[in-house]
Amino acid sequence: MRNLVTAILALSGIGIVGLAGSSPAMAYDYPWCVQGRSVGFPGDCSYETIEQCRASASGRNLACNINPRVAFRRAPQGYAPYPGQYYR
Repeated sequence: MRNLVTAILALSGIGIVGLAGSSPAMAYDYPWCVQGRSVGFPGDCSYETIEQCRASASGRNLACNINPRVAFRRAPQGYAPYPGQYYR
């Protein structure tokens, strides 16, 4: 009985240490999304290149489009469309 309690406490301790050391994955918006009826909107936005997106969409009746979260992201403060031009 004593060995069982010790084993349960040891496994619980290991589990707590494992959970405390893990961190959530960082969210990142990739520029390309697979879109269609089966994946919804904006779709599966986990592709860095159009080639990766097209390979995933092939044969699945899906299309590749630019990620709307990336396309319509606000420009950083002080952004200028032309070099040497600054907005305040």
